Order: sequence, then C-alpha cells, then structure tokens
Amino acid sequence: MKSAYELAMERLQKDDPDGGSSITEEQKEALADIDQKYKAKIAEREIFLNGKLQEAMFNHDAEAAVQLDAQLKNERLRLEDERESKKNQVRNG
Repeated sequence: MKSAYELAMERLQKDDPDGGSSITEEQKEALADIDQKYKAKIAEREIFLNGKLQEAMFNHDAEAAVQLDAQLKNERLRLEDERESKKNQVRNG
C-alpha cells in the first residue's frame, strides 16, 4: 500500500514528466537577488508602518491603527506577489 506522499508524487510525475526544467546558475543568482531585494523592501515597509501603527496606538487612535494594520498586510501581499512575478519571469526566460 502506497503512502499519500507516494501517490501525490506519482500524480505530479504524470502532470509534469520532466519534473520541471532545471535552472541555470545565472537564474539562481537572479532569483536570490530578487529575494534579497524584496526582503529588504518588505522589511523597510514593515518598519515604517509598524512605527506609524505604534504611534496610532499610543495616541489611542483605533481607526488609524486598524487602517495601518490593513495597509501593512496589503503592502506585504503586494510586494510578495510582485516578487513572485519577477521570479517567474526569470524562470521562464
């Protein structure tokens, strides 16, 4: 009897017999560079918005705090999507 992992791997093999195309060293470096740049961008936005969020909380401005928290989540998602898009461009040539 096969495990769930083995069954899943068989399905993946049927869907993509090549196992995906291998990436070159240049692509690996480009992907690492993209990751590094977007980690920095995300950290920069988090530091900025967390500072604003703490300020709003200190001033007991609940509405601003909620908005800043939502903005922080949206910016993080936007930057992560942008990063993945750029990484897919590198992977696809």
